[in-house]
Amino acid sequence: MLEVLKIVAYTILICIPAAVLLYLTFKTDDRRYLFIAVAFYVVFPVVVTISFPTSLSPESITLYEAVDALPDSSTVLLTFDYYASTLAETEPMSRAALHHLFKKDCRVLTVTTIPLGGPTISERVTRDLAEEYDKVYGLDFVNLGYKANYVAVLKGMGSSISAIYPADNSGTPLSEIPMMADIKNYDDIDFIYVVADNGIVEYWISIVQSQYQAQVGCGVTAVMAPKIYAYVSSGQMTGLLGGMKGAAEYEKMVGHPGSATQGMGAQSMAHLFIIVSVISGNLMFFIDRKRGRKRKLS
Repeated sequence: MLEVLKIVAYTILICIPAAVLLYLTFKTDDRRYLFIAVAFYVVFPVVVTISFPTSLSPESITLYEAVDALPDSSTVLLTFDYYASTLAETEPMSRAALHHLFKKDCRVLTVTTIPLGGPTISERVTRDLAEEYDKVYGLDFVNLGYKANYVAVLKGMGSSISAIYPADNSGTPLSEIPMMADIKNYDDIDFIYVVADNGIVEYWISIVQSQYQAQVGCGVTAVMAPKIYAYVSSGQMTGLLGGMKGAAEYEKMVGHPGSATQGMGAQSMAHLFIIVSVISGNLMFFIDRKRGRKRKLS
């Protein structure tokens, strides 16, 4: 009830500047008022932390339940296959996934097929969350980093991970890392959690899932999601997170609201304002046209 009252109060508060800025736009024909309004609705929900109720999609639930059903201390391969340009959508997925995996005491192996930023992002995110959960590098998680020629890498890991990655991202030989003692190839990995912003997803399906029968779940950007749904419906992919909304859904399920949940507030308010602006603009058009006809008749 308190949450509903909060949303109503925020709605009333936000409607006032919306009405003023739309009035000024229609009165002066100056589009800059619209730009100010959009900026306001993007910044305001972040500053005051407005969060709207998040409905859960079946694909997000499927992914969450698949990971949650893994036995504690399972081995999960988490990929950071995205560039810095899509961090707003993809990094919250990686963080929510790590919250879930570290809560279950899963051993996490991370890789990236992205040379620009991928290794740095995976290193930063995993170590941030590992510190929160008191996880030890080499025992609870390992970052393999980047290797060129991702097709050969994905195929080669099916035979021997150490043959493709003789050392981790920091240069430590895998033979000296305790966690890697019994992780030889995909047979020793219980789940593959792909977070990506590019076509590498299809290679994880066509090479790894199809040839090695690995269980693969995925988080992708919003523009990629429509294409990837086909893999979910065919059973080749176990669940899917689509864009910032998918990330917010997973944050809700793991109980750790983060930047995606916060971002959805700003995105929702901006979209609502655009809808109201379109409706208002059309109403004003028809009102002005009706007034014009009356003037002609008089």
